[in-house]
Amino acid sequence: MILTALAMAFITFLILSNIIAVKLISVGGFVMTASIVTYPFTFLLSDTIAEVYGRKIATRIVWLGFLFSLTMVLILFIGQILPGAEAWDAQAGYERILGSVPRIVLGSMVAYLLAQNHDVIAFHFWRRVTKGRYLWLRNTASTVVSQAFDTVLFVTIAFAGTIPTDVLINTIVTLYVAKLIVAVVDTPLVYVMVGAIRRHGQRIEQSLPVAIGQS
Repeated sequence: MILTALAMAFITFLILSNIIAVKLISVGGFVMTASIVTYPFTFLLSDTIAEVYGRKIATRIVWLGFLFSLTMVLILFIGQILPGAEAWDAQAGYERILGSVPRIVLGSMVAYLLAQNHDVIAFHFWRRVTKGRYLWLRNTASTVVSQAFDTVLFVTIAFAGTIPTDVLINTIVTLYVAKLIVAVVDTPLVYVMVGAIRRHGQRIEQSLPVAIGQS
């Protein structure tokens, strides 16, 4: 049940990120994509899943996210080519915003597959190195490199040629720094989530002998 909820949350944040990444925002003069408010949560969730359920399960969920993202692109495309009603005059807006999603998703998926798989692999590499200790180090070390891959690939594929080069570089640097800040901030959340899941699992294990004895 918990794993299902984590997987659903992961895929939800991923799909939302692919949609709202179309919008570039400016915070204090620094340019980044609107997905900064959702995408970092995918790393928080994948690290939590990897820590509690293992590398194989985390990798499967990463691939599920990829498949559902492709499904989203197909559905948006079908929605775009369906004939609009005479009273509906927002076709141009639909195409301008949601029509840009396929390129966004292409950049996102190339970056996603590399970054998320690296994150899972690196997380377990550091887990072996630290012999299961220092969760904060595993979470941060794996995410820092993964986010670098993700940011450079995504912004380049999604926006190269559509915005000035200086804005493109600004966006890469700003988005990466923002993701690093989020990665540091979300480390305590990983501890909280992992601890809560493990305590819940222990309660279930402790209640099983009682339930068996009563049956």
